[in-house]
Amino acid sequence: MAFGSFDRKSSSQPMAEINMVPLIDVALVLLVIFIVTAPLLTNAVKLDLPKATSNADIQKPDKVEFAIDGTGALFWNGQRLTREEAAQRFGEEGKKRPQPEIYLRADQGVPYRYVAEMLADASKAGLSKVAFVSEPVK
Repeated sequence: MAFGSFDRKSSSQPMAEINMVPLIDVALVLLVIFIVTAPLLTNAVKLDLPKATSNADIQKPDKVEFAIDGTGALFWNGQRLTREEAAQRFGEEGKKRPQPEIYLRADQGVPYRYVAEMLADASKAGLSKVAFVSEPVK
């Protein structure tokens, strides 16, 4: 390796060699880190775990089709009913576990008041899963 000399004649020339000592130091530190951490990554505890089988008790919620036609008439799964009957059925369905999913189909010409009343009745009964159903644009 070449070190700078105290000679004034050659001091004006740039050094043409690369100092490799810092590079070797970094490589050795990385090697030590790898040697220390590699056994930690492959260490595993062997356990004899018990075998168990179970069936998942997944209950699918009921599906309620609620429709409002253009005149404001209410339908529960195809059966026509009044607002009071609908509120009563919402109350019955709100007590069930899991809660049913309410699919609301409203005619595009129906006033929003009817939809808002239906949503208010469902909310009072504790129903939170209300989905708006629409026809895709063709």
